Parts: sequence; structure tokens; C-alpha cells
Amino acid sequence: MTLLIDPAAWAAHDRLWSHLVSDSSLHELRSFARAQGVGDRAFDLDHYDVPADSHDALVAAGAVPVTGGELSRRLAGSGLRVPGRERRRASRDALRARWATLWAAGGGASSAAVDAAGRDLVDRWREPHRVYHSRLHLADALDALDVLVADGAPGSGWHAAVALWFHDAVHDGEAGRDEERSAALVAGLLAPAVGLARPAGRDGALTAGDVSEVARLVLVTTAHDPAPDDDAGALVSDADLAILGAEPGRYARYAAQVRAEYGHVPDDAFRAGRAAVLDQLAGLPHLFRSPTAARRWAGPAAANLRAERAALTARR
Repeated sequence: MTLLIDPAAWAAHDRLWSHLVSDSSLHELRSFARAQGVGDRAFDLDHYDVPADSHDALVAAGAVPVTGGELSRRLAGSGLRVPGRERRRASRDALRARWATLWAAGGGASSAAVDAAGRDLVDRWREPHRVYHSRLHLADALDALDVLVADGAPGSGWHAAVALWFHDAVHDGEAGRDEERSAALVAGLLAPAVGLARPAGRDGALTAGDVSEVARLVLVTTAHDPAPDDDAGALVSDADLAILGAEPGRYARYAAQVRAEYGHVPDDAFRAGRAAVLDQLAGLPHLFRSPTAARRWAGPAAANLRAERAALTARR
């Protein structure tokens, strides 16, 4: 593993900036940055932006100075690079626009309540401690849901989409409690819009029943085991887990992001915990519940889970 830093040649906020990357491990990159006093807010999906006056100290601590072109090539070759197209669809403006599509156009109190909820949610998904459970994951899950709905998977696509916006809105790394807190947030953010805002494609206004259904769907992501007749729950669970069926390179980046996000956990404890998660997923009677998701992602997901599980055992 090599840490790389390019010259301070990028101007922003009246300063020049360098990029700090790893050519193999987001976990080691984050550990190094934190040890050198570089805050999480400097992390931007696959690199750290560091000011010019930190360049020499980071080199002295072990980062290898390279040209900007060499850094870009090494980052791309690592498989950790987040392409521009992914950055654009997960940008603040793109996500806010996507949230707006869930609601019929309106004005006054209706728009204010919906806009306030959307701003709060986008800010949460952009919190600096997130590496995998970030704005990229939200965009990926919403894209996966669009695929399922377009292929005719049953269930309320609107309720599922809103639930995906909330499902990791609280993410403190506490399994179970994060989902409970995220579900509780639904009422906190959507209650002011009840009776005022109107879901897109529907004549009536948002109801308390809608809010309760969204909160229920958020909790489905705790165990990803919706009831057989829970079509909306299947949509949410399948969209959330779609990353498991990604092509191997993209899955490897996901696994690297998860390790970096839990960088405070020692290696042995992380391997044990991650193995338990993989075993739980592999042990589900059906990882994906809708026929469309199963057809698209079940085979690749099974192969990805086996490969990561084997790698964890080999590293031990």
C-alpha cells in the first residue's frame, strides 16, 4: 500500500490544495489522514483535499509525492476511484432535485415543509464520517429502485423511494439502533407536511398513514427479511442490497468503503463482525425478494459474498 500526494496546484477558497490518495486501501488512507490530523471533512469519496501548507508534513509522515497525472493513474488503477458520472448524480443539487420529483409542485407551506425535509436529508447523507453509507449509496439505491419499478415489480414505488431516503439517514454505526433512529426521523421531518404536501402522481395530500408506512419500511432494512406479501418492503430491501450484485470491481470498492467506514474497529474484530454480516446475508432464504431483483442480482451477489468471505478467512 502506497499513500500518494500531488503538488498543491488546485485553487479553492483562496488557497492551493493537494490530493492525498491510497493506491490500494481506503482504510489505510483514512487511518493515515486521521493520524496526521487531517479531518474527515477533507475526505471527498476517494481522496482527501489537503491545503498546501500540509503538503511537506504529509510527505515527511510517509506520503509519496507524485505528479497529478501519476496520482490520477494510480487511483484509477486501484479500483477505488469514484468516476465523475457517479459524483454528479450524487451531488447536493442532483439529490435535492431528485427529492423534489417525489412531490407534486406546490407553494407556500407545502413546498417549505418538503424542501426543509429534503435539505436535512441531503445534509445527513453528506456527513463526513460516512464512506460507504454516503450520498453515493443513496443514489445507487434509488437507481436500483427505478430499475425494479420499471420492470414492473409490485409494491408502492413512492413509499419505497421515500423510505430509501430515510433508511440510513441516521448512521452512527450501531446496527439496529441506526434503523430505529432513522425510522423515528420520518415523523420528525414529514409531520409538518401532512395534509399540505402532495406525493407526485396522487390527488390527495400526504397522510399520517403514509408517514407510518415509510417508517415501517425503513425498519425492514434492519434484517432485510420482509414478509412474503410485503411488496413495498421487498422493493426497499432489494434496492438497498443491489450493490451486492454489482460487477466484481464495483463490489470490491464497496467492501473497501465499508472497511474504511469502520476504521476505528481493530482488524480482528472487524473481520469477525463482517463475516457475521456476510453469513447472515448468505443465510437468508432469498437474498432478493422480487423476481426482477433475483434475476438481475442474485447470482452475482452469491459469488461476491463467497469471494469476500473467503478473503476474510485468508487474511486471518
